[in-house]
Amino acid sequence: MDVRCLRDRTAFDTLHAQRHRSPIRMPGSWWAVQFIAAIAVLLPWSVQAQDSRGTTAPTRPSIMFNRWEEDWSVLADPRVPREPLDGFKYIPLSAYDPKTYLSFGGDFRERFEANNAANFGVGLNHSQQYVISRSEAHADLRIADQLQVFVQLQSDFAPWKTILTPVDQDRLDLEQAFLLLTEPIGGGTARVRLGRQQFAFDLQRFVSVRDGPNVRQSWDAAWADYATGPWKFIALYSYPVQTLDERAFDDYSSRSQTFGVARFERKFSDTTSLSGYYAHFTQANARYANAAGDERREIFDVRFTSNLDNVDWDIEVMGQGGRINDRNIAAWGFGSTAGYTFTDLKWKPRIGLQLDGASGDSNSPDDSFGTFNPLFPNGYYFTLAGYTGYANLIHFKQSLTLQPTNCLQSPSNGDRRLPMQSMPFHISRYRARPASRDVIRAPMGRVAWIGPSPRSFRSP
Repeated sequence: MDVRCLRDRTAFDTLHAQRHRSPIRMPGSWWAVQFIAAIAVLLPWSVQAQDSRGTTAPTRPSIMFNRWEEDWSVLADPRVPREPLDGFKYIPLSAYDPKTYLSFGGDFRERFEANNAANFGVGLNHSQQYVISRSEAHADLRIADQLQVFVQLQSDFAPWKTILTPVDQDRLDLEQAFLLLTEPIGGGTARVRLGRQQFAFDLQRFVSVRDGPNVRQSWDAAWADYATGPWKFIALYSYPVQTLDERAFDDYSSRSQTFGVARFERKFSDTTSLSGYYAHFTQANARYANAAGDERREIFDVRFTSNLDNVDWDIEVMGQGGRINDRNIAAWGFGSTAGYTFTDLKWKPRIGLQLDGASGDSNSPDDSFGTFNPLFPNGYYFTLAGYTGYANLIHFKQSLTLQPTNCLQSPSNGDRRLPMQSMPFHISRYRARPASRDVIRAPMGRVAWIGPSPRSFRSP
């Protein structure tokens, strides 16, 4: 069960507030903030209707997966319906520019999980029932629609969970803190983002925010992108953030692990696009069952996705080369989904198929090494339980997705947030064929490692 506060609402109308505001006092306990936010969402607050001229008011911004992408300057328009706590969502800092403002927000997620024989009878099988709790608070400063400073804190706990991994608990730490500069150049828009940040590509098969577990994946990174017409180009260099949780604010990154990307995206229409990237991944002292040493991977990835009429599909292929110690790496992985939606039928049923695969190592006497490195995967890509890791794998799934009401959104193969942000009634069958002797399983999507697993994988 997921309970997530996705609406920040308004206690007073900012346009009628006094020019000189008193300082904003934050509650001493974040749990009190959670409680107040939940009550504010549940109460039947009224909102303003259309103005006297009968024109439609501008649309309020939606709560987004990446909170820093929200633009609350629309609240400068007096026709926009007001909601509780909007005084925190839009605090104007200029009498002349509505795009210069400060905004506060927060999220929390509470989920109960029960696990029994998560390793399918192989090795230790500890049954657990527990809660995972994630709390986030952020501040967003905008200056003239050109400069943005975004800071986000996180506090994550897992009550009653007896076997903790690095992605289960982080008592208090800096989740994001970056500066974003936006500038129009040559008919397009250039952006530079520096600092601790989060990013994800496509369906998050191999580069994800890792939203399923408690602690999300962050990077200390430099990011630059340029968008012009149907094209977008991205370059980044990053150090993945590691969770320590020995005390508050102790998460860190280092040169022992790096990840750099050069990527392009080409949109052919609103529903059809092609993307690809080259990536360079390094990790010091990587350890597998039959390989150990400094790891260097050269990665090539291509993805094509489309949604034409009632048919949708998404295909992604990744090849990996490089070296680990004195062995040459030759690995591959792919993911594919396809479906047909009966839009004229009640509940709009979608029949889907999914086929995925990734190489393992055959432990051959030559100097090649075949274990696929899933990089920064999202375990929820396979199933909500996420028992299977993306290496040494052949995975086939059939699914039926129903949409009982408009407020429940069916998964979209073009949406990189799949399936965390979707809330359909979903039925599926799947078969995954890992080698039982040396496969790593990641129960409930928990990826306790970043980069290679500590054990090798054999090809099926």
